[in-house]
Amino acid sequence: MAKCEMCGKETKFGKNRPWSKKATLRTFKPNLQKVTIYENGRKVQKVLCTRCIRTLSKTV
Repeated sequence: MAKCEMCGKETKFGKNRPWSKKATLRTFKPNLQKVTIYENGRKVQKVLCTRCIRTLSKTV
């Protein structure tokens, strides 16, 4: 579900490391946004990460 449709970026897993060094599990989720873009002359709604949205705005 939490996956960029352009680059494939998805949720990563890691650990919280506070001062006490007690490791607890956490997730790193990508910043996904619903965006309407033109693809082959048609409007298409996609779920993209913000990095891909920035790249699209530079190329257009």
